[in-house]
Amino acid sequence: MQPYFETPPKMTVSITNTCNLECAHCYGDCTPTRSPRELTLPEWLRFIDYLVDNDFIELYIEGGEPLVMPGFDEVLAHCARKLMTLVRTNGTLLTDEVAARWKAHGVGRVFVDIMGATADTHDALAGVPGSFEKSCAAVRRLKEVGIPADMLIIMQRRNVAELPAYLELAQQLGAERVGLLRLYPLGRAKRRWSELALSLEEQERAVAGLVPPEGVRLMQSWHPNDANCCWQAATVNAEGDSIGCPYLREYVNFGNIRAMPFLDTWRNDPLYRLLRSGRVEKSKSCPDCHRSEGTRGGCRSTAYAFHGRWTAPDPFCHHSNHGVRIDVLPQRLLRPDGQSADPPGS
Repeated sequence: MQPYFETPPKMTVSITNTCNLECAHCYGDCTPTRSPRELTLPEWLRFIDYLVDNDFIELYIEGGEPLVMPGFDEVLAHCARKLMTLVRTNGTLLTDEVAARWKAHGVGRVFVDIMGATADTHDALAGVPGSFEKSCAAVRRLKEVGIPADMLIIMQRRNVAELPAYLELAQQLGAERVGLLRLYPLGRAKRRWSELALSLEEQERAVAGLVPPEGVRLMQSWHPNDANCCWQAATVNAEGDSIGCPYLREYVNFGNIRAMPFLDTWRNDPLYRLLRSGRVEKSKSCPDCHRSEGTRGGCRSTAYAFHGRWTAPDPFCHHSNHGVRIDVLPQRLLRPDGQSADPPGS
């Protein structure tokens, strides 16, 4: 069983679903214009006050692209001195002035998405020429003002050959860590899965050959470092829905913060409580992750996507894969409208 918490240790807000890039694998199907259903700036400020009043400690802000949101600077000014505040950005709008303001606000760490080691690869995946140079410049700017910066890459068929060079790039830019992330069957990535997804064997072979250069730490989001993290994670999306984790966005909705206090969704929803319990089919769990991370079974999003069961094992680990091809999606995820055939919260 997982530790019991009155509030989640880690809180994520997907603060907008708008973005200035057109990424081939975008999980949120982000658009260049804001939806009228998104929370307004005053609503986000009130929610931050709610988090502070209820003794939350850490806030991770992502998008879309947060810097596209009108008033995002006010959001950081409101929260970064009250909560350990982390920001994920594509970096293309992060100027010298923005970096200096974020430092003044007290932003603790920034994660910059760079999708390959070369401009050709990154710009093709981002859908916007010139974005690679801007994203790389953002990492340099953050280092110059004294904000720790990490680089994030979603491993897929179109960038996997560049991973060794990517680690070297991180060292050159001054990034402290590289987050090597799995590809999730969500949004555009789901619809382009056959083009982008690697087999489990290809993934494990690519990762096994990586040697980070001096000064760069490699973080990996699955076996043997995948800690079935629902017990500590919480997320509110751009429209105010409590969804547990950004990677559960198409599968659950525990309630909207406009209609009920967030902690009511956290404490009372039966599915949310099940996901936090760590109850996984133990006969198929991963012994390595249980020893190193204290949990079994890996990610609940990919487990549910491939098996349709919340307690199923995560197929991204060779201990618990049991013959599942992770480069081929179940047909139930590939309806013509692009949405899962399973009702949210089923």
